[in-house]
Amino acid sequence: MPRKLFLSLFLLGFLLTGCGHDDPRVQLDAAVKQLQDSLEAKNSGAVMEQLHRDFRANGEFDRNWARRTMTLMFLRHQQIRVIVLSSDNQLDPTYSSRGHTQAQIALTGADNLIPDSAGHYSVKLEWWRDGDTWKLARLDWQ
Repeated sequence: MPRKLFLSLFLLGFLLTGCGHDDPRVQLDAAVKQLQDSLEAKNSGAVMEQLHRDFRANGEFDRNWARRTMTLMFLRHQQIRVIVLSSDNQLDPTYSSRGHTQAQIALTGADNLIPDSAGHYSVKLEWWRDGDTWKLARLDWQ
């Protein structure tokens, strides 16, 4: 289950797109979208570039766990899709260098056209600004 949750959290970004290169909110939206695109393209290198060096998932998993989890999921499923049922993306009012995303996600994996696995997750992502780039620092799910 943690593997599916990990991917579902990252894929929620497709709803959060925008325009305007200097606006931190627009940049955060674009980072979430890029993460989703990279996961659906099964590009683990691009996903790893978006993870903060201090990344943690559910308080116990680190970047190495993320890499292993993606590798296993990408090998197991030919196609990975996320259906975002609801999402909310906000900048932290206290720390301008932090952003938060909360979402309800359905994650599917398939070897052909029909999914052979699916799950529903409530996810929370915490993004930290690293220069001009948003990096995913915290990932939690239920």
